[in-house]
Amino acid sequence: MTTIKTSNLGFPRIGLNREWKKALEAYWKGNTDKETFLKELDGLFLSAVKTQLDQNIDIVPVSDFTHYDHVLDTAVSFNWIPERFRSITDPVDTYFAIARGVKDAVSSEMTKWFNTNYHYIVPEYDESLEFRLTRNKQLDDYRRIKEEFGAETKPVIVGPYTFVTLAKGYEESEAKAIQKRLVPLYVQLLKELEAEGVKWVQIDEPALVTASSEDVRSAKELYEGITKELSGLNVLLQTYFDSVDAYEELISYPVQGIGLDFVHDKGRNLEQLKTHGFPKDKVLAAGVIDGRNIWKIDAEERLDAVLDILSHADIEELWIQPSSSLLHVPVAKHPDEHLEKDLLNGLSYATEKLAELGVLKEGLLSGKAAISEQIEQSKAALDTLKAFATGANSDQKEELDQLTEQDFSRPVPFEDRLTLQNDSLGLPLLPTTTIGSFPQSAEVRSARQKWRKKEWTDEQYQAFINAETKRWIDIQEEIGLDVLVHGEFERTDMVEYFGEKLAGFAFTKYAWVQSYGSRCVRPPVIFGDVEFIEPMTVKDTVYAQSLTEKHMKGMLTGPVTILNWSFPRADISRKEIAFQIGLALRKEVKALEDAGIQIIQVDEPALREGLPLKTQDWDEYLTWAAEAFRLTTSSVKNETQIHTHMCYSNFEDIVDTINDLDADVITIEHSRSHGGFLEYLKEHPYVKGLGLGVYDIHSPRVPATEEIYQIIDDALAVCPTDRFWVNPDCGLKTRQQEETVAALKNMVEAAKQARKKQAQLV
Repeated sequence: MTTIKTSNLGFPRIGLNREWKKALEAYWKGNTDKETFLKELDGLFLSAVKTQLDQNIDIVPVSDFTHYDHVLDTAVSFNWIPERFRSITDPVDTYFAIARGVKDAVSSEMTKWFNTNYHYIVPEYDESLEFRLTRNKQLDDYRRIKEEFGAETKPVIVGPYTFVTLAKGYEESEAKAIQKRLVPLYVQLLKELEAEGVKWVQIDEPALVTASSEDVRSAKELYEGITKELSGLNVLLQTYFDSVDAYEELISYPVQGIGLDFVHDKGRNLEQLKTHGFPKDKVLAAGVIDGRNIWKIDAEERLDAVLDILSHADIEELWIQPSSSLLHVPVAKHPDEHLEKDLLNGLSYATEKLAELGVLKEGLLSGKAAISEQIEQSKAALDTLKAFATGANSDQKEELDQLTEQDFSRPVPFEDRLTLQNDSLGLPLLPTTTIGSFPQSAEVRSARQKWRKKEWTDEQYQAFINAETKRWIDIQEEIGLDVLVHGEFERTDMVEYFGEKLAGFAFTKYAWVQSYGSRCVRPPVIFGDVEFIEPMTVKDTVYAQSLTEKHMKGMLTGPVTILNWSFPRADISRKEIAFQIGLALRKEVKALEDAGIQIIQVDEPALREGLPLKTQDWDEYLTWAAEAFRLTTSSVKNETQIHTHMCYSNFEDIVDTINDLDADVITIEHSRSHGGFLEYLKEHPYVKGLGLGVYDIHSPRVPATEEIYQIIDDALAVCPTDRFWVNPDCGLKTRQQEETVAALKNMVEAAKQARKKQAQLV
């Protein structure tokens, strides 16, 4: 009989009330000393593990908990310290300097963790690196839990193939050699765990789901080198986020367990299992509960799915687990959550998902009848949820059915529009602007809380927002920016704000998820059809425009980003949801244009991150993603200039789609790529309006004018001067006023110097 155990891959770090975020930010601001800070984070680490132990999870992970990012943890452990930070002597200071930058050194690049909403710090390779194990965090964490709870746990580490694949600074031909240089470090780390008596270690290799068959075979050599040195330590090779194409090669790896995702694999892992079986002597760790969405399982359906897996795998031991780390969902349902009962009852967060694993385990061990009550409860909850969503929209389907090709395209080509827009807008060469948001101070957040708690009337709150808007328009005028923004002081989050004003969305009060570092978001819940109700941004934008003679940008979040940064319903396709959102936003774009706004920015920072991991699945997604954007924007006049914004993330993969959006101007996060995108543009020119971010907004450092000028000058070597924009990397919401103003003044001055140079070249 197959032994059944429950396992987890990773747990949220942030705490039920974001205690992790608050501890980090208090330390960064100097309000907490290092000893207190480290003690606070240790307490949160213990709490996260105890939650999992309390849910009776058999195999609990450690070392997924981090002080900032788990990939950065791995880099620092292997002494991958970029040269610009090596003069910093304190390990904690070094760690945060890499993540956040310091006055004289920019932070390391940050980008998306595969196709999720989480960001990791990109490891930097250079030939001067001294490969050595500086700290065995896995051993320290294992010992800490053993000491505190007497519990056996499973240390987790990013594997050598994935770690190098996600790193930068080397030629592709060097990858295998760098991976092999890491093998002795993994051996040292694992042998120390083995000597401690650790039974299992989880080595995460999600990059294997995108690897070629040749690379999967090559990576096998890494594990042959690692595991031949071990005798008593069991290795679980864990993949997730999709299927592994070279399945037969993968299951032959010299490891004691293989983790596969049976949720986001599009059925391919299951088909491979049915065709090729699974080694009897290896543990199959089956991801059977969605680690990335928040809907309660249909217990009977999931139990049948696991039984189907077992019927094709003659194995001695099966671990049932989430499809990936639970990092991507909230910690647990908060006792003070304010959602409608019928909706809340249909949701399942990290802690509840662990309980669901326990139900499935009981059903596997004792039969379906043993969990009949839980089966009925799950069905009832899902049926009630479906009924709750019914009727959220009346006309959406008819409107979508009546769309024609003309609704997805601008009337004239870009070059013709550019001439009309230049004449109408009257902007200078190399126009300067920002991406949209300005610092949300403690006063702004306090005002919003007073309003939400009904301590302020709507009129009091609007008066405050208007005053803050005016103050920052005056600041922008003084700085000398060419195209202004209203600052978005009324918005908590670029997705939440719109979802709150559209039908079909629900918003939580406490369901926070980590985005990057201490940055946490509350993704909207799309439970029903999405529909426009009334104008959402017109009032604030028109008020802002009334305060200046300069052009004011209307600021919207695009349909694909709203989709990708939400927890979407699972009963219809993502394409259908995106079109629903696009049609709703189309009405907002028209309302802004009718109100006299000539520049409208529709941000799509999450378009790239929604890209399927396998290239074979790209075309379908990119086609409907571009269509959803054009549905949003194509109704405007030729003189109305459509902007969009994206965060840096391998744009080379989607340049054709960026062009297919047919936006007049795209601004791109660029500074943290350290010029990487310019190399691409040399060979693949982009001929529409383009703004490459000239400084990093994730760092508090203020770049000098000369530094920004050099970035502009380098960009103009490969970008058309007559359609190049100068802007920061991203929105400035998280920055402080003093550093924001100083950086923007330097940016405007750098743009002026660049204009002078261009004038001399004419």
